[in-house]
Amino acid sequence: MNDKIKHKGSCFCGDVEFTLTGEPEAMAYCHCDSCRHWSAGPVSAFTLWKPDNIHVTRGLDNIAAFDKNPGSNDETVVSIRQWCKTCGGHLYTDHPMMGLIDVPSAVIKNFAFKPAFHVHYQENVQSMQDELPKFKDLPAEAGGTGEELAE
Repeated sequence: MNDKIKHKGSCFCGDVEFTLTGEPEAMAYCHCDSCRHWSAGPVSAFTLWKPDNIHVTRGLDNIAAFDKNPGSNDETVVSIRQWCKTCGGHLYTDHPMMGLIDVPSAVIKNFAFKPAFHVHYQENVQSMQDELPKFKDLPAEAGGTGEELAE
């Protein structure tokens, strides 16, 4: 991984800006109900980064957060979604139990999104014919069953 590579991202209005260093740990599509509602779309294109690789460079005090499942005993559902207080634009979702931060590919400027797979495809509302692996839930190495579904 090249730690010198820097990507820039921001919210919709630009009041919050951040940099991402290096390359993401993974890039994929999520079809779960929660991500669909959060993204307001039929599928969410995400990138996963180590927390040390993201740095807010502007507007830290303008970030709001929401945990849909506070105090949940199910460690796989902890997702702290963060957005700009001014425009409501999405920034990232912290997954502390995974040790990764999910940054929507759309908020990273001039970023070449190269998805490797689909997750939670059993919940899809828009089929995608792209020959990428489509996991029922998550890959086994991410704590899922690793079961793949047909396109």
